[in-house]
Amino acid sequence: MKLKVLLRVIGVVQLVLGLLYLFIPMRFLAMMGHSVPQADIAYPLGMLAARFLAYGAGMLFIARDPEKQLFWINNMILIQALDLAAGIFYTATGIVGLSHSGFPMFNATLFIILLTLWRPKAAMEATMRA
Repeated sequence: MKLKVLLRVIGVVQLVLGLLYLFIPMRFLAMMGHSVPQADIAYPLGMLAARFLAYGAGMLFIARDPEKQLFWINNMILIQALDLAAGIFYTATGIVGLSHSGFPMFNATLFIILLTLWRPKAAMEATMRA
């Protein structure tokens, strides 16, 4: 039950990010305190939004039967790990401040830990045998 709730929370977060990057990308960046890039960057942000939206919908779908969806759960762990690595890198190099990266890095860490701990037991056993 708790994994299903977590997957739904992650799905909603992905959908919200997708909608913000799709419909108000520059305003969203400004609201977060980031530099606002040239207007043409809205295009790749729209492509990023498509991935947020697709993965958000996917998380809501797999929440119905997570035991059959280890591949997608592991993919979300990978996404969060890459998000965390990027946050650590850009914060450590001084490109972004902790005030901008702290909350997303906390979320990524939390999602990595919970998804890893709450993955379906049979799937975890199969992963360890491989």
